[in-house]
Amino acid sequence: MMTGRNRKVSPSAGQKLSASLWPANLDGKNCQLRKDAEDIISANPLQAVSGMVTVGQNVLVISAAVIGSLVFLAALDRVWPWAKRRAHNDLIGWQLSILGTTYAVILGFMLYTVWTTYSQADLNVDIEADTLMRIYSLAEGLPEPQRTRLETLARSYVDAAIKREWPQMARSGVPTESATINAAMGKTVMSVQPGSPTEITVQDHLISELDSLTEHRLIRLMQSTTRLPTVLWCVLLVGGALTIASACMFGFENWKLHALQIFALSFLVSLSLVAIADIHRPFQGLIRVGDRAFQRAEQGMQP
Repeated sequence: MMTGRNRKVSPSAGQKLSASLWPANLDGKNCQLRKDAEDIISANPLQAVSGMVTVGQNVLVISAAVIGSLVFLAALDRVWPWAKRRAHNDLIGWQLSILGTTYAVILGFMLYTVWTTYSQADLNVDIEADTLMRIYSLAEGLPEPQRTRLETLARSYVDAAIKREWPQMARSGVPTESATINAAMGKTVMSVQPGSPTEITVQDHLISELDSLTEHRLIRLMQSTTRLPTVLWCVLLVGGALTIASACMFGFENWKLHALQIFALSFLVSLSLVAIADIHRPFQGLIRVGDRAFQRAEQGMQP
């Protein structure tokens, strides 16, 4: 990324710098980001057909888990009466304490991880929108017609992000319109022939900001397509089932009290899993990164 300030950007140097800005000619760190994004998309073809999770679906999953746990408890009482299980309470309790503690640690770690990923995605969107605002402001220092062209492209970028890319990401799609606009912005900046030290400095700053915009747009693309690996979902689901099943094996004379405990445990486990399922996709689900940062940018770009 360019950090220099008061130095002239020659046409030959500009051509070299442009190679680090546009999606078709990325190198170094941005090239790796683009490659990672393409790998994620190609490795997860089912993402294109997965939809947003609704409140009804979440309630259905939690209800099914709770009812299934209670049905399992009732069936277990018929096959293995509580009076016979009671003699093994000490062994079952020791096993459940280890299993429950291990699963609680895994569940807590996963919740922390997906929330951290969500926060990073939210922050990245803010940085992308702020970078676009700086590009719009720096366009004031360019000569015509590049100034008007760059301002129009910046507004088009915001409009595309809010009206088309966010709904597309919510449907697990891969947005591409901003990449085209980003490339056009770069060509506009590189077409400037600086006629004063101020214009040289502005062009230098714009090159740096456009490089940053490309980077954060690609990060947003990766974050919108990243999912928890299947093996981790297996760990979470199997661990939850084993923990609830072990709790059901306790022999209690008071069936209603035992059922209440199973209800609470299964509700907590299923609620945690649903929360992970919602949060681990930062741009889909009930809890997702919004376009507020771009809405603020749109308000600041009013002509």
